[in-house]
Amino acid sequence: MEIEIKLPELGDGIESGDILDVLVSVGDSINAGDDIVEIETDKASVAVPSSHGGIVANILATAGSTVAIGSVLLTLTAEEEAPVTAVADSPDEAGSDEAPNNDPSKEATISTDEPSQEELTEETHKESIEQPANPIEAAPQTTPDGSAPSAAVVSSSPETGRSVVPQRPSTTGSAGNVAAGPAIRRFAREVGVDLTTVTGTGEGDRITRDDVLSVVRQANQMAYAIEDDENKSTASKAPGEPGNDEHGPVHVQKLSKIRKTIANQMHLSWTTAPRVTNFDDADVSSLEKIRRNSKQDYLENGIKLTSMPFIIKAVAMALRDHPVVNASLDLDNDRVIYKDYVNIGIAIDSDRGLVVPVLRNADRKSIADIAHELGRLATDVRESNFGMEDLRGGSFTISNLGAIGGSYSTPIINVPEVAILLIGRTRKMPVAKDDEVVIREMMPLSLSYDHRIVDGADAARFLNDVISYLEAPSRLLLAP
Repeated sequence: MEIEIKLPELGDGIESGDILDVLVSVGDSINAGDDIVEIETDKASVAVPSSHGGIVANILATAGSTVAIGSVLLTLTAEEEAPVTAVADSPDEAGSDEAPNNDPSKEATISTDEPSQEELTEETHKESIEQPANPIEAAPQTTPDGSAPSAAVVSSSPETGRSVVPQRPSTTGSAGNVAAGPAIRRFAREVGVDLTTVTGTGEGDRITRDDVLSVVRQANQMAYAIEDDENKSTASKAPGEPGNDEHGPVHVQKLSKIRKTIANQMHLSWTTAPRVTNFDDADVSSLEKIRRNSKQDYLENGIKLTSMPFIIKAVAMALRDHPVVNASLDLDNDRVIYKDYVNIGIAIDSDRGLVVPVLRNADRKSIADIAHELGRLATDVRESNFGMEDLRGGSFTISNLGAIGGSYSTPIINVPEVAILLIGRTRKMPVAKDDEVVIREMMPLSLSYDHRIVDGADAARFLNDVISYLEAPSRLLLAP
């Protein structure tokens, strides 16, 4: 009996998704719950499990295609029905002196054709390797355990005789049953690493980004030692498919669903919310002293203590007292909706674009609780281990530009919210204090707000309260 495996419901309002990778091959034996495809929706990349077990008979889903909810991804044959011909290894095993029947028409065969490697379709990680073409495989290097590395092998260019690195090293095997998240699978494809030969060091032997990078570094260590500057400078860092326009070589990349969603949301914000931005600075010298004195204690408990938990707590406390900033505007029904909850969206930069998971009830959490949850959210986003519900229900958004660099900016409001706070990089500055000039650690703040509902005075009072909390961190530590 043939079993159809269809694309299940992925969340409210999601009607289709793009296939990023097919994780099984025809002839594979899979169990119910095994991942079969990796799919990208408007905001998330998820692995889709099979609803049944059996032998993969036919694969209808292809990488790069868009499939609707309910579409058939592949078909299975129940394992007990799959034809299998046992061929005896010797007359004794067969129970007869006769030669085994080698008629190929009566033997079950399993396809071992490997799927072609998916071309790079996303931004290449900053630590990935630029790799020129024209590879000729050289003697494989070995890893400390004696196995061959799974990334690029060192090669020689027939034109120059120099050793170079292949642009896209070949991979073997199927990574369908490997313990790795969708983001790690995608990253491995981008740098040409076969996940079936990578040893995972994460929890439950799960493969991490560092595991993939260590394989790439090891395989290319020799190439970097001998590769000349000319080869380095000519390698393009642009993602996408190589091509040409009327002016010269280009790279063309298909717009992902996440990037299209970001574009649509930004256009909606720009065209519907008249935005004003207030700029200010907070003296966080005392806060930074407390943070530096406490970070080792947090680190021993597996938590990296940055300034963000303090900022989130300060914003959450201020939102309690300024409900107009913690609201949304419903013009269709001529009303303002004031949120009694404080759910703060945290803009996190990922390989595939800006993602804003929501930290719920931030005003009722301690600094330690916020730090722990913030670390979990960041890990989930970077490993694409989150669902649509994790991105919904926010009442205010914080974006941390300071983690990358920069001071002030004019952030775009995440409508239907009415305000967003952007944090710049803290820097030491001369400040006049008690008629003396002293060096203080100053944090730049940029608050954008929807001027249809938030007046300038409302925004200024809210931002002043945020600053007062940041400048007196003991209030945050003692807050309920």
